[in-house]
Amino acid sequence: MSDKYNLFSVYFHPFAQLPKYNVDSGLTIQKIPNMYTLFAAPVFTNDAVVLGILLLILAFIFVTSNSDNPKWQKFYTFVPSLLLCYFIPSIFNSLGLISGEESNLYFVASRYLLPASLVLLTLSIDFKGIIGLGPKAIIMFLAGTVGIMIGGPLALITVSYFAPEMTAGAGPEALWRGLSTIAGSWIGGGANQTAMFEVFDPSADLFSAMVTVDIIVANIWLAFLLYGAGISEKIDAWFKADASPITELRKKIEDYRANVAKIPTLADITTIVAVGFVITAIGHLGADAIAPWIGENFPQLSNLSLDSEFFWIIVIATTGGLALSFTRARKLEGAGASKFGSLFLYILVATIGMKMNVMAIFESPGFFLIGLLWIIIHVIILFIVAKIINAPFFFIAVGSQANVGGAASAPIVASAFHPALAPVGVLLAVLGYAAGTYAAYICAIMMQFVS
Repeated sequence: MSDKYNLFSVYFHPFAQLPKYNVDSGLTIQKIPNMYTLFAAPVFTNDAVVLGILLLILAFIFVTSNSDNPKWQKFYTFVPSLLLCYFIPSIFNSLGLISGEESNLYFVASRYLLPASLVLLTLSIDFKGIIGLGPKAIIMFLAGTVGIMIGGPLALITVSYFAPEMTAGAGPEALWRGLSTIAGSWIGGGANQTAMFEVFDPSADLFSAMVTVDIIVANIWLAFLLYGAGISEKIDAWFKADASPITELRKKIEDYRANVAKIPTLADITTIVAVGFVITAIGHLGADAIAPWIGENFPQLSNLSLDSEFFWIIVIATTGGLALSFTRARKLEGAGASKFGSLFLYILVATIGMKMNVMAIFESPGFFLIGLLWIIIHVIILFIVAKIINAPFFFIAVGSQANVGGAASAPIVASAFHPALAPVGVLLAVLGYAAGTYAAYICAIMMQFVS
């Protein structure tokens, strides 16, 4: 690369932490340079400023989406508001105005706001109603897992046929080794990705490229899912799917909220925020104790991600919210508990969006082609199974994201259908953590075989 920047050539870093990419196990990989964006460095680097920008974006979206102006009403008929919460920050990041990599906002949102939102969104949940959704959610989740497992080898075979030089690497540079880490991420999460890194030992440069592919492709698919949530009724009609259990659950929750609704006082608001963050605090305390203890005494359980602090934070927070739904705390919904939970979730959506730089595709098009083919195969299998069992799009979207996105984004997709459905995404994502290492290992062995 030249010492001088051209108009679109700068350093791009696809990772979540400031100096390095950090996953739950403590693995660190140096950032990779050389990417395309509008500015040589992000214009706004102060997290207070970036947060202000994100909140301004969210305010603009929700003010306009609730406007009586016919033009805005027509616009939001075709473009879901939640998709914009994700897409606009990604544009800002792609242009170099802000940087998801240089900001700690995603870490804060995922570790603090996400668990608090899960608590507040589950306060009014009908637990029996979730169970009553039936086995189709599990079936679609497993179909998504199978799609990832066979999608990797099929994508590798396809690309190697047209570009055999891409798969010609050996040892740590063997492409299948790097792709194994994507399999771990797309079936489980960061801990499962790290497990694949440790088992198959790809080079640091190869792993860095794979993380970039993981983030960009997964986030592109997330955008499609958010859009699909806005037209789910049309998709369900095509599948001839029975979405009545989901509709009934939504109606029961909406009726309950209408019955307990009231004008919140300062005491109500304070209590709501306190409940959300106290349970979050308990989640962190539990995770700080449980995860290291399991890692030290039962290292074999790392294959189930049980030594991941993030795993326990999410599990404890969700469990706490479900437990509170059987108590008087459920009445906090009347003062707007779920609205606070939704706001926290939308902030998380915006921080996820600011991690994506769509221009990164032009840096390693071959790798991204594999990733895109991989996710397409995953989608095809999901749609085939959904067509066979007449599953509604909700189960397709949540089952897919529970694999590809994990606990950080599965509840986002579920809440795009209705905020009260967020726990469904969490519960399925937990299954992904459990199955991720084993399924990813099998996928990696198959990719090694076809290489």
